Amino acid sequence: REALMATDAIPGDLDRLFPICTPGASDSAGFDEALELLTMGGYSLPEAILMMIPEPWENHGEMSDQRRAFYQYHASLMEPWDGPASIAFTDGTVMGAVLDRNGLRPSRYWVTADDLVVMASEVGVVEVPTSEVVEKGRLQPGRMFLIDTAEGRIIRDDEIKDGMASGRPYRKWLDQNLVHLDDLPLYDCPTIGESALLEHQQVYGYTHEALKVLLAPMARDGKGAIGSMGTDTPVAVLSNQPRPLYDYFQQLFAQVTNPPLDAMREELITALGTTVGAEGNLLAPGPESCHQIHLPHPVLTEGQMASIIGLGDDSVTAGPSRFSVRVLDGRYEVARGARGLTEALDRLRSEASDSIDDGITMLVLSDRSPTAAMAPIPSLLATGAVHHHLIREKTRARVGLLVESGDAREVHHVGLLLGYGASAVCPYLAFASVDAMVAEGMYGLSPDLTAE
Repeated sequence: REALMATDAIPGDLDRLFPICTPGASDSAGFDEALELLTMGGYSLPEAILMMIPEPWENHGEMSDQRRAFYQYHASLMEPWDGPASIAFTDGTVMGAVLDRNGLRPSRYWVTADDLVVMASEVGVVEVPTSEVVEKGRLQPGRMFLIDTAEGRIIRDDEIKDGMASGRPYRKWLDQNLVHLDDLPLYDCPTIGESALLEHQQVYGYTHEALKVLLAPMARDGKGAIGSMGTDTPVAVLSNQPRPLYDYFQQLFAQVTNPPLDAMREELITALGTTVGAEGNLLAPGPESCHQIHLPHPVLTEGQMASIIGLGDDSVTAGPSRFSVRVLDGRYEVARGARGLTEALDRLRSEASDSIDDGITMLVLSDRSPTAAMAPIPSLLATGAVHHHLIREKTRARVGLLVESGDAREVHHVGLLLGYGASAVCPYLAFASVDAMVAEGMYGLSPDLTAE
């Protein structure tokens, strides 16, 4: 985002501050440096904290619309920082603390009659006579504890957030600029014929086991299949069988007592929504910064992807303005072997840069229509190549990156694509495979199932 930054609040050339986050520094150091930039750029310290660590607002049914608009707008500027941590902050005048949005670290505070405030991870860190304590409590997830030493008072959470939310017309900006996926025009999406489906599945490495054990349970239950914690398959690098590139990105870990956050069982503090499109100037908030498309989920159906791709059709006049989309061919020439793959990756990088220069705001990497002469580039390889190329050129924030993938079919696959730079993924062959199983009544799949 550095290339998009501009502000009069910081005198001189901003280039002298880059990179904002010191390479090789800790996560905490990077957070501190980003927070310092925001405060130097004109944000108040509490506002910058709320931008970086917003409370879980997406599924909060009792939150005011004004406060929700504040968080939704800033979600288009930067991603939330999840922690886990209890963070204390000060600029010399105000000081405070906030928990990560999941509340995975404790913080307790005491206030005494002589205006001493003690906050620590546990009670008893500092010895304070209980007779002098006039208030005590714990810092709750999403809540901010703030002291203004100039005014000599504790500022309560509602006062802080209501003041921030009313500072700019966030709801008006969102209503005028943020486009929701369901509002896009509908377009016909390409289909894979019954005769060609098996050929596609073979090209992308599908197996009978993948259809029965992975895809069918996901389609039937609406969640990833649950299996044993162990696996008897060799690691990909030692396997004698061809393995998808995704299989090389796994690691051993200790489960201990920390289960993963679950979007279904912990719906209040988790959300899957995201926005896609060009970003704005982080240091100059304005209505144009939220001119993006809101996606309720990072996995797109074929119809939803067709609606987004359709925005790039010059013959179409209906629909949201100022969105421009270009599809990049994610295939390479088989006859040229490894050299052909390298050349195709170079071509993708070059086409991505040229597209940004042409004013394109969304790129779609698509490996559709494989042939004997043109094989698909592994989606993870293509995504990482384009994403990191644009980061090096400091143009990544000027474009959204979507992936239309035939090889992605597992939760792990989609997670990797998102982690390596994709804003959203359309696993079109997985949907086509499920449609075929539904049509044939295989593995107990109901004929009423749809991609949605």
